Amino acid sequence: MSTNPKPDLAVRTDTDPEDSLSARVENRLSAMPPAERRVAEYLRDHAQSVIFATAEEIGQAVGTSDATVVRTSKNLGYSGLPDLKRSIGQHMIHGTRPSVRLNQRIDGAGQETASLLDHVFSEAGERLTETLRLMPQDQFVRAVDILAGAREAVAFGMGLAELPARFLSMKLSRLGRPARLVGAAGFLLADGLLGLREQDAVVLYAPARRTREIDVVLDHAQSVGAQTILITDSLGSVLSGRVTVVLPAVHSATGYTAEGFSSLLVTDCLLLGVAAQDRDRATTGSELLRVLRSRLAPEGTDRGPRRRGSATKPTDR
Repeated sequence: MSTNPKPDLAVRTDTDPEDSLSARVENRLSAMPPAERRVAEYLRDHAQSVIFATAEEIGQAVGTSDATVVRTSKNLGYSGLPDLKRSIGQHMIHGTRPSVRLNQRIDGAGQETASLLDHVFSEAGERLTETLRLMPQDQFVRAVDILAGAREAVAFGMGLAELPARFLSMKLSRLGRPARLVGAAGFLLADGLLGLREQDAVVLYAPARRTREIDVVLDHAQSVGAQTILITDSLGSVLSGRVTVVLPAVHSATGYTAEGFSSLLVTDCLLLGVAAQDRDRATTGSELLRVLRSRLAPEGTDRGPRRRGSATKPTDR
């Protein structure tokens, strides 16, 4: 990262809400010590560069320590530098074209291929650490209980959010739990909601963008009495009154790591919790999966023990 980049003036606008970075700096700058004041002004004036930088790089650019950068972020009302980056990232998502964001990511990571590893893994660690920090343990336990007690789990996600939803439904089935994926948009969504019942659980993967489909799913779940688990980055405060449980899954501030990265890890935690509640059921499902896979193995491979007459020799295609 350059130690003296040009200010990202486009990030500062007269229409910034009161909770924006520039507004926070404006309100708190006079009360800050000199070193933190320099950091705060740098964060405000170089926001698009900051989002791709580490605390150490920011400190070097300002002439102070990485600890001062983290402390300044907290004094601005953020939980830390990752939280500040997420706030800037949300502004970029809504105000910058995707092609521009892609070029910014490439520039931020640098041209050296080896440096990409540091940037991507650094952000991955930040996302997981922040997700764990924000995770309310009592709500997580409640979510596990809801899934373990459901007649059927319905996993909903559209676009890239369909990936963790598909993962959840497949893994629950392997644990012996009835589950299915609903990932359709528009009129086709109605077909996926027809079988929803009061004893069911709906798991919605909705990172940051509220869609009409999300509202329809929540309205229908409420009408039939089904419980709902929302896994999200920023829709928790918007939809908390309409869902049973909200679990955080921190989004990428830079786009270096996949949208569903945090959601998948939260899903892994839920699945382990469900398996632990009924170990016999989970192991039975796992063993059945092994047996079925062995019957599908090509001829000549180790297919494991098989009951006589349980499968016929496949015909040539």
